[in-house]
Amino acid sequence: MIVLLRILLGIGLIISLLLMAPRQVAAEDDESAAAAAPLPLPTLDVGDLWRKALHKEPTTGDAGKKFFVLAPSIGSKPSTGLNGGVSGNIAFYLGDPATTRISTINGGLKVSQKGQTLGGVRFVTYTNDNRWFLQDENRLSWTSQNTYALGGDSPASSAANVKYDLFRFYGTVYRTIRPQLLVGFGLNFSEHTDVRPGTDAAAKWDSSEYVAYTTQHGFDLEGQTSSGTNVGLIHDTRDNHINPQRGVLASATYRTFFNGFLGGDSTWQELYLDARTYKRLTPTARHKLAFWFLGDLVTGGTAPYFDLPATAAQERSARGYGEGRYRGERMMYGEMEYRGALTSSGLVGIVAFLNTTTIGSVTANEHLFDNFAPGAGFGFRFLLNKRSRTNLCTDYGWGKAGSHGFYLSIQEAF
Repeated sequence: MIVLLRILLGIGLIISLLLMAPRQVAAEDDESAAAAAPLPLPTLDVGDLWRKALHKEPTTGDAGKKFFVLAPSIGSKPSTGLNGGVSGNIAFYLGDPATTRISTINGGLKVSQKGQTLGGVRFVTYTNDNRWFLQDENRLSWTSQNTYALGGDSPASSAANVKYDLFRFYGTVYRTIRPQLLVGFGLNFSEHTDVRPGTDAAAKWDSSEYVAYTTQHGFDLEGQTSSGTNVGLIHDTRDNHINPQRGVLASATYRTFFNGFLGGDSTWQELYLDARTYKRLTPTARHKLAFWFLGDLVTGGTAPYFDLPATAAQERSARGYGEGRYRGERMMYGEMEYRGALTSSGLVGIVAFLNTTTIGSVTANEHLFDNFAPGAGFGFRFLLNKRSRTNLCTDYGWGKAGSHGFYLSIQEAF
């Protein structure tokens, strides 16, 4: 217990230092991002190259217009195998760009060699002068996933493939109550239906961890629904959420799911923490470090198996691992990424990252920090739009026990 307390105190100190770091950077920049001199914008993007090929002059851009990019989405990871499709991003302003943050709509559709169809769209929308902020995530997939025993040390031999249909809506409306501080209220809905044995999994179905957990807690084997509300608090000083050069994001969301509400199958509660910060290594931010911390904790009740915290379930966390490789009632995640520019124009960049996940599980009698799933990798960046700072991202990541994945997508992981 003493060792655990020391580890928790150490983690708390690290998080505190990360959250304080932007203030130190801001102090060098006249104490706030708003007061700091604007960083130089990139001068060349993929669109400019295309216009040069057509013998047209590159544009300087217009801060008030919409910026649209479309790119192929190709990847390979344990949970999907080889996958491909298309991804798009629209960036725009709903107010004066001098006082209003940039908004985005990004999403895509892809298919995989494992017969999956994966679709989703995410809204990050700020109204004029940032008075209101809408954060909305939607997923619609006909997919499959290997399920494993709970805990951070579950063996690969416990894998059983499960197919299911997923519909997920997580939306929150925030109101700015003071500069860079927002409070919000939202609705969460997650439905897994038509759950059935996946490829070559019929023989393992009755002994699979999904069946054992679902039966033990009285859920329907053919599908479960989690539905409820949330309250959230955000402190955000980033200069741009698409590809931040400086600032900090610190947010906490408390979700309560109710049995019977919109078809919900159980009452349970979840605390979700997200902290990100960016430290420039050079004044122009051509070289910088980015830090990310996630905490996903079931604080009460019993969540359905697929709604339990898990690796790679949050945005593009845990690169190098498939979604759900490690799962439990509590998860913490940390990542550090170096981001550098290879060309003075900003057209081509490079990243290198380190991450780790720890899982706590009552079922497996494991505590947080009893186990770790480390990952590492590198990638390249190609600037698709210089005004919105939207990159085409290619990453390759490795995890333990031979896990690895290739990712091609639009926009930074965090």
